[in-house]
Amino acid sequence: MHILLTIDRIIGALCRGVLYLTLSVVFVILTANVFLRYLSGTSLASASELPELLFPWMIMAGVVLASQHGSHIAVVMFTQKLRATRRWVLAGGALVVAVLYASLAGTAWPLMEIAADERSPMLQVPGSVSVWALILGFLLLSVVTLCRLPALWRSASTSESDAEALAHGA
Repeated sequence: MHILLTIDRIIGALCRGVLYLTLSVVFVILTANVFLRYLSGTSLASASELPELLFPWMIMAGVVLASQHGSHIAVVMFTQKLRATRRWVLAGGALVVAVLYASLAGTAWPLMEIAADERSPMLQVPGSVSVWALILGFLLLSVVTLCRLPALWRSASTSESDAEALAHGA
């Protein structure tokens, strides 16, 4: 189980790095573009393209981190009513979610092949770069969900609120 915790932490560190990098680059580009517009009346030619390319990476990194921290939307009314069968339902649900995330990654693959032919006008970056963010994000969400399963299963001996928090990534 230690390996799953390590994988989960590595994924979190990578996503935080992507999030910090993309936010910083977008902020610098947009700030520089605003200053150029007001000072000289011109702007960077690629000032709109690069944030558009980085935005999906920033969003998917944030989604994975939200999933790790239990900050995503969860419906807990049903699972709170369950007693002894709750961990079976939550574990089964987590497995279904992991499979669905993995299938979304597989479904995005043909889209990536199509988007590879499209290029951004200024930077000439293939459109598949943005689709890769989706594919990688869905795969990481699947892995993170699977890494949380042992903690969810062990939560049967903990209190209801702790078990519910674990089920939703807290």
